[in-house]
Amino acid sequence: MKVKYLGPTSFLELTHNKVYDVISIEKEWYRIMIEDLEDDYLFPPEDFEIVEPNDGTTPAFD
Repeated sequence: MKVKYLGPTSFLELTHNKVYDVISIEKEWYRIMIEDLEDDYLFPPEDFEIVEPNDGTTPAFD
C-alpha cells in the first residue's frame, strides 16, 4: 500500500505530501521505512491519505 503524508515536514522523519510504502499495519498503525534513518517506525493512519490501496502484499499484524 502507498500512502501520502499530510502532516508537516519534520527533520529526519516524514516529508509533507511525500508518498511512502507501508511495510505493514500493526494495531491499525502504518509501519513505514524512513530512508534517511534506515529504520522503520509506526505512524497513525490519520496523518496519511491512501494513494494506492493494499494489493494483498502488505501484511497486517494485530
